[in-house]
Amino acid sequence: MDLSMLSVLSMGCGLSAAIVAALLIYRAVLSTKEEDRLFLNAEAKSHDEEEQLQLQSRLNMVSRYAMIFGALAVVLALTIAGIYTYQQFTRPPIA
Repeated sequence: MDLSMLSVLSMGCGLSAAIVAALLIYRAVLSTKEEDRLFLNAEAKSHDEEEQLQLQSRLNMVSRYAMIFGALAVVLALTIAGIYTYQQFTRPPIA
């Protein structure tokens, strides 16, 4: 089975786009637990505050990975477009 460079790059681009989609869905699920305002009393302050801080750090981590894989998907898509365009320009004309 011979895979061309465009096939491999297309698979990589699709995989990274799927990872981005999964990370964004996971981030949306996590953010439903996030509170815009937190009213804390003296007893519940430490537990609720710690829980929100952990949630915020997890959201930041997921966002960072989503940006990394998103940038990878864009770079791969641009590379695919460039290689395809180059191949079309270097192809002999149809007689």
